[in-house]
Amino acid sequence: MKKLLLLGPLIFLTACTVGPKYRRPPVSVPQVYRAQMTPATAASLGNEKWWQVFQDPVLVQLIHTAVTRNYDLRIAATRVIESQATLDIAHANQFPFANIGAGIFSQRNAKVTKIFPAYKINAGRVNLSVIWDLDFWGKYRRETEAARAELLATEWGQRAVLSSLVSSVATAYFQLRAFDDELEIAKRTLATRQDSLQLILVLEKNGSASQLDVSQAQELVDAAAEAIPDLERQIQQQENLIRILLGENPGPVPRGRPLIEQPTPARVPAGLPSELLERRPDIRMAEANLVAANAQIGVVKAALFPDISLTGTGGFESFALNKLISTSGEMWNGAVNVTQPVFEAGALRAGVRLARAQWRQMVLTYQQTIQQAFAQVSNALIAYQKDREYRRQQQKLAQAAEEANRLSMVLYRNGGASYLQVLTSETNYFAAELNLVQAQLNERLALVELYQALGGGWQQ
Repeated sequence: MKKLLLLGPLIFLTACTVGPKYRRPPVSVPQVYRAQMTPATAASLGNEKWWQVFQDPVLVQLIHTAVTRNYDLRIAATRVIESQATLDIAHANQFPFANIGAGIFSQRNAKVTKIFPAYKINAGRVNLSVIWDLDFWGKYRRETEAARAELLATEWGQRAVLSSLVSSVATAYFQLRAFDDELEIAKRTLATRQDSLQLILVLEKNGSASQLDVSQAQELVDAAAEAIPDLERQIQQQENLIRILLGENPGPVPRGRPLIEQPTPARVPAGLPSELLERRPDIRMAEANLVAANAQIGVVKAALFPDISLTGTGGFESFALNKLISTSGEMWNGAVNVTQPVFEAGALRAGVRLARAQWRQMVLTYQQTIQQAFAQVSNALIAYQKDREYRRQQQKLAQAAEEANRLSMVLYRNGGASYLQVLTSETNYFAAELNLVQAQLNERLALVELYQALGGGWQQ
């Protein structure tokens, strides 16, 4: 049996591994991103930690809470543990399985005749059995390689969830601060229009204003008032959304800096496009899945070749328990088993074709993921620049609308304009203020989108 067990390592050392070795497929990588704002260097916004990008202390604390308690992220962590266990199981198949057995047998038979008197038997055995399915063709090594790649894929998947979570919390928080600003504008506008209504009522009593002026003033008050409950609804629902992202029950959310004070750099470094392949979690996950699919080809190809296994049992057996562990009670047996598939109706070769088709699918998925990543970065760069330009123009428009509103009211009080002109300027100014808040929000949301597109948010 010892010679048989020594045969296993010898065969293992001379074994081979069938199936293709992994090589990263060719991809088209641009030299620079479209709409890149800075020269192509290694520096990139995607390399920054999320607490360096988002500098509002309250937002940083909210993201920290979400990273700790969010359910999607915790579920992703359990998938990593699951994949680690799968890898351990696959790796264990490369080694022999051994079992120890022991038993005691006692029997007493009654006397039959004088020739066959009563007798008693006491017997025992102790044995070690070993089964080793030799990985001569690399089947289990390929399975381990595939499981290791799948573990890596789940780890990058967890980082992708983390990156998405950071962006989602920041987006929801900025939207909440925008709703706060809009509510403040609506309340301030309502108060101003109520004062104007009181003035129009006084003028109407003195004959300096008409009933039409009163009705138009009331219309302005009602337009501002109706916006308040809707904004309050959106604020509370947005707070609930943020609390769910934090892994908590619905409730209020603390506030930090106003939206206008959230920093937006004039120029954002995008980095080298080639580095995006190493930084984006979804690209790394797609490549890990490709590695696993490549290894699976070797697994199914190994099934075409003979399966070689060693079995052996050794131990002691005796009818006298006091002599169980002795040379006379020694027993062993061993065997080499070779099994070669002969007829499978084409199932094994179909399995190889299936594995190769799945590998080609993973190649295309990997290349598509890279292409989409480049598009997302370019679109985010364009959005950030254009949203920034739009916000500047909207600021000028809001300032002009504010001045027009002030002048129209002055002219009306002095009889130089009708209240219809006041109504128009008031409406335009209210809309311009709300549009400016939306422009400020879009600029910051574009920065969040760019940060995620560049592969940022998962670094700890």
